[in-house]
Amino acid sequence: MGLLILPDINFLDNQIYSTSEGPVTPADLIKFVLIISFSVLLFRVLTIYLRRSLKDRVSKDVGEPILKLLYYGSLIIVFIAALPLIGLDPSGLLLAGGITGIILGFASQNIVGNLVSGFFLMVERPIKIGDQVEINGTAGYVTDIRIISTLIRTYDGLLVRLPNQQVFTTNITNIVGHPVRRFEYTIGIRYSDDANAAIWLIKDLIDKEPFALLSPPPSVFVSDLGDSAVKIVVRIWAPVSEWFGLKTRLLWAIKCTLEENGIEVPFPQRVLHIKADSGKKLPELENLKENQLEENEGVLNFGERVSNRI
Repeated sequence: MGLLILPDINFLDNQIYSTSEGPVTPADLIKFVLIISFSVLLFRVLTIYLRRSLKDRVSKDVGEPILKLLYYGSLIIVFIAALPLIGLDPSGLLLAGGITGIILGFASQNIVGNLVSGFFLMVERPIKIGDQVEINGTAGYVTDIRIISTLIRTYDGLLVRLPNQQVFTTNITNIVGHPVRRFEYTIGIRYSDDANAAIWLIKDLIDKEPFALLSPPPSVFVSDLGDSAVKIVVRIWAPVSEWFGLKTRLLWAIKCTLEENGIEVPFPQRVLHIKADSGKKLPELENLKENQLEENEGVLNFGERVSNRI
């Protein structure tokens, strides 16, 4: 009769290595892995729940940095608290980590600068997720503000990553930072047209536009008497959300309305006065005429010779 060999169920209590905190067994390692894995899963579920709960209460640009800070901060706390399971002293690790951090900080100043700049961007909030901005020649929509970098989706669909230090230390143009925005046209009409009538027609078109603001009021006036046109400046304020549509639509409407009422946009013109002295002939012109006559005589003689042969 064979013997039944049972596995050693006490292997989880066997010592793998020993530290100042005591021996470390496979059971301790399994507990450490399970605690970290469960914490990651738990904090992700809580983050999703908080994101859905705060969706209608807090704007995305405020909620996302807070959720990221809570998520990573909680994971760091759990990780440090679980270190004694694998025989590591958190105080000693923090001291070593501080020294290592100082060394890495000198070695990677750009990364540290991006981290600090990202923190100030989240606190000061000169830009928000969804804003239309222009930063260092890159224009588009802010899609995300991360700890080290900021993502911008350009108007033609490209995704540009800008380091936070570059974003924070350069000029930022926030296109939608103010609720209203002004645009301007310069329209030229002929000198023979009535400028007052043109101004009245343009103002009438502006009054019919629901998104053309009355405060600040629009302004239409003659700004300059150009070489070939009377220049009329049109300045209009509009909500930033309707700014581009109104600007493109109204310009064509002004052109069509002016032309329907006999007011045209003139082409650039130049008047040249040429003074000719008939009493004097330039030697070059006389030589040119003589050369032309000789060429014509040669052609005529050639034609006569061909006709005679025929």
